[in-house]
Amino acid sequence: MKKKLFAALFFTSLLSADATTGKEVFETYCWGCHHQTSEAFGPPFTQIANKRTFEEIQAYIIDPESMYKSFGYKRTVMTKLKLTDKEREQIAHYVLSYKGK
Repeated sequence: MKKKLFAALFFTSLLSADATTGKEVFETYCWGCHHQTSEAFGPPFTQIANKRTFEEIQAYIIDPESMYKSFGYKRTVMTKLKLTDKEREQIAHYVLSYKGK
């Protein structure tokens, strides 16, 4: 099931939008728990970007409850976000823009 989800997300990522609007999506939906470079309630984007792929980030946003164990977490408090495919792709690109920082 996870492989099919990752494959589907990969193919939709080919149609992805630029990362600049990902900041707006982040500020609207994610900023309360995540910050770009510092620890908040959830891990910072720098940490996520250095551990996860584009597809994994999207899969976790879609269904955190089914993904947290495979990521090595003991629990998850992240809620399911009702984002469009485009918004989800934009936030994944935005998160990945912090890779290596």
